[in-house]
Amino acid sequence: SADYSQIELRIMAHYSKEPELIQAFEDDADIHSRTAALVNEIHVSEVTSQQRRSAKVVNFGIMYGAGPYRMSQELGITMEESRKLIDHYFNTYPGIRKYIDETIEDAKKNGYVETLYKRRRRTGNLNASNKNLVQAEERAAINMPIQGTAADLIKIAMINIQNRINSEHYKSKMILQIHDELLFECPKSEVLKFAEIVQHEMETAISLLVPLKVDWNYGKNWYEAH
Repeated sequence: SADYSQIELRIMAHYSKEPELIQAFEDDADIHSRTAALVNEIHVSEVTSQQRRSAKVVNFGIMYGAGPYRMSQELGITMEESRKLIDHYFNTYPGIRKYIDETIEDAKKNGYVETLYKRRRRTGNLNASNKNLVQAEERAAINMPIQGTAADLIKIAMINIQNRINSEHYKSKMILQIHDELLFECPKSEVLKFAEIVQHEMETAISLLVPLKVDWNYGKNWYEAH
């Protein structure tokens, strides 16, 4: 089993060109603890488990266009606290705020958003008269380039891995894709060498401003491999 580590956040870092986020991934830091430390203006060693959890919810929620209400529900805090948390987040990562604003603006102008490999999604509802439709479309416009690029990435990796299996005559087989994870059946004799190939092909499938990281493990079944 091999899966990408925090791939959507890494793609967000690439799109937003946010220096703090890029630095965190270059340092191979715990991104949620780093975010919590920056947002709360404390040293990373002082971050509590609750602060890290809050930062994790915000890190991922922002990519899905979640607003104060959704954040307040997720974290069990008031709307005012949620707004303050989001404001602190955008003050910490202004590049992400800029990415969101520019993405929505471009989507309104062009009528679509696209992935790194130019796969498009129409965004006509940004001009709808129904406010709920507009807000849903804004959330989709923010997220699609990120999640869509992650989908492009793993497909490219799968093609490259299968080409290596064919050209180098491995007995190992790629059997399943689960979100950002690939699952293989391998003879024991091939596991370590094949894992190197899988990790290399997944980590070099595309080039971003931050390094890609793949974690892998093996076992007799999927449960053991985790």
